[in-house]
Amino acid sequence: MSSRDSVRVPDDSDFGAFRAECEDERGWTLTFCKGGVSVWVQPLETQPAPHKIKCRMECPDVAAETLYDVLHDTEYRRCWDPHVLDTFDIARLTANADLGYYAWRCPKPLKNRDVVTLRSWLPLGSDYIIINYSVKHPKFPPRKDLVRAVSIRTGYLVQGRGEKSCSITYLAQVDPKGSLPKWVVNKSSQFLAPKAMKKLYKACLKYPAWKSHHEPSFKPWLFPEQSRLPTLPVASLSLQHAESLENIDESSLAETKDEASDEDSVN
Repeated sequence: MSSRDSVRVPDDSDFGAFRAECEDERGWTLTFCKGGVSVWVQPLETQPAPHKIKCRMECPDVAAETLYDVLHDTEYRRCWDPHVLDTFDIARLTANADLGYYAWRCPKPLKNRDVVTLRSWLPLGSDYIIINYSVKHPKFPPRKDLVRAVSIRTGYLVQGRGEKSCSITYLAQVDPKGSLPKWVVNKSSQFLAPKAMKKLYKACLKYPAWKSHHEPSFKPWLFPEQSRLPTLPVASLSLQHAESLENIDESSLAETKDEASDEDSVN
């Protein structure tokens, strides 16, 4: 999406490529299929980066626009996401892109983690796409009490299935950093993605009632003129490379191998 150090907002070709990868199952291995949720992985044996993971869920009784709102609404995320430590929008970059911060709890003995990402979105009629990747901002450097993770590329494809149902595909390649063994990163994500999707689905069912009491007309992701964020030039950002971040020692994780798949959050 970007050259080695430059940062840019995704364009139509990036969104098109992301959508195509979400919909294409060639080269992916199905590892889970139950209760309307499917998970695929794409091993990258020749690269040191973590596997790619793709998770798709059917969402009966949830309109595509509702799911899209939930993915954007940081205030509501504080209500439904049990792992969130902090999350907020930092600045507006363009009419369809912003800079955001998210910190989350990890199962012991892991350290909690955070990311700073450039997020961009594209409504396509009854379908919606959101993409993010990690960037650096001088006012939000890595913190001593958290491990700075790296989103190589993460995103969602929401597809309408009529007026009151939709599907969501989550596609991600995330490096949680630290000294996590690759089996933890790759295996745990396969177990945890379905749990996270189910929580998201339940949050979507409750969102219309919640939003009716919390600025119901305020949706800057649909109406950019509503944005209250300061504007920030994209040129002030740089890419966050995983290899430039410190690997925090989490070697004690080896003692919790059997517990990793049962915990609720690694990435």
